[in-house]
Formats: sequence, C-alpha cells, structure tokens
Amino acid sequence: MPKPPQPSGISARQNVTFPSADTMAHGYLVRPPDGSGPGVIVIQEWWGLDDHIADVTERLAREGFVALAPDLYGGRVAHDAEQAGRLMRELPVGHAVHLLSGAVDHLLSLPEVTSSTVGAVGFCMGGGFVLYLAAAEPRVSAAVPFYGVIQGDLPDFSGLRAQVLGHYGERDGSIPAERLDELHRAITEQAGIEPDLRFYPGAGHAFFNDQRPSHHRDSAQRAWVATIPFLHRQLG
Repeated sequence: MPKPPQPSGISARQNVTFPSADTMAHGYLVRPPDGSGPGVIVIQEWWGLDDHIADVTERLAREGFVALAPDLYGGRVAHDAEQAGRLMRELPVGHAVHLLSGAVDHLLSLPEVTSSTVGAVGFCMGGGFVLYLAAAEPRVSAAVPFYGVIQGDLPDFSGLRAQVLGHYGERDGSIPAERLDELHRAITEQAGIEPDLRFYPGAGHAFFNDQRPSHHRDSAQRAWVATIPFLHRQLG
C-alpha cells in the first residue's frame, strides 16, 4: 500500500549543513557501504525533502554512490498539492540553481567522493532542476530527470556537458509529447548531445514514487535498472 503523504509540520530529512547561495544550506547525505564512491546530487519533488527522496538517496548509496539531497525548501515539507504548488512557485529558478551549485561544491569537496564530476537525479520539479543545473554547471556529467517539469522557457543548453537520460510516463498529461520534442531538439542543437528520453507505457506522472498512488512498479524498476549503470559509466 502507498504510504500517506507526510502531515503538515514534519520537518525535512536533514543530516548535513554546507555553505551555499550566500547562506548555510541543509541536506541529506548518505555514503555507500564501503565509504567512498562517485558523487550524485538528488533533487526533490515539489513535496520537499521527504521520506521518498531520503529513500532514493539511500538507495543510490547502496549502489555505490556518495549521494546528497539538498533541501531546497529550508526544512519545509508540503502536506498537500496546494501547499506543494505554492512552495514550488516561491522558489526562484536562479536561486535553486545557485543553491544546487553550492551542493556540487560541497559534494566534490568530500574526500570520500572519487569522481571529479557529479551526477544529478531529480523528480518532477527536481527533474526540471536537473536540466537547469546541468545547463549551468559543467561539473555535472550525468543528468537523469524523472518526468522533469521545466518551469517557463527552456534553459540555454550551449554549456551543457552532461549526457542526459530522461524517464517519462506515456500517460503523463502534465508533460506533452511536443514539449519533450522541443527539449530533445534544444539539447541536440545547442549542446551537440543527443539525449536519451525514454517513455514508459502505462506510467503516468510520478510513476517512480512508491509512496504515491501514481507508482507504476514495472516502469520504476526499468528506469532504475537503466539509471544505475548510466551513472557509473559517466562518473567512472
């Protein structure tokens, strides 16, 4: 059974503090069982840094990565879609990218991180921020947006250095096919990189989130099985 959304008042999952965006940011950092590995940034959905994002971070650590999920909402976690939408609208894209770039700084500064670049994995709002961050940050070499939602205009991809593996549900009405055609064309033409954008039959939006009714087990498993070796290949 899907777990219910976290009720209002529950704080985000945090266990680390680092300087970013001219302030002190917080996040959830998990190391792999052997203590070291390539670095991966995990970017939250519009709900916040909740149990689902913490679980994804832990799963990545078990796959051999040093995984860091920055808290973009400053400790707040939404308890319904109305609040989540408001928190997302209150987060300027530029500020989020600045904060995420600081998270890249922090992750690469850790002695247990063995890679010189990082991967970025994000979901919904966070999937969009994966693309914004990779477009602005050449130290991102692997970008994995899950049903990434771009708010407004597409970023300038001329500085993109990352290979892109995107996961989208064919039944996701919030991301029309023509929008993904536009995304594919922009990345290919501006960066000279052809993104691998995959579609999953039977899956809708948020199909990877096993704490929501939208979870589509088969699609989630196939996306995960593709993502892990992709990250290892790009990060060495």
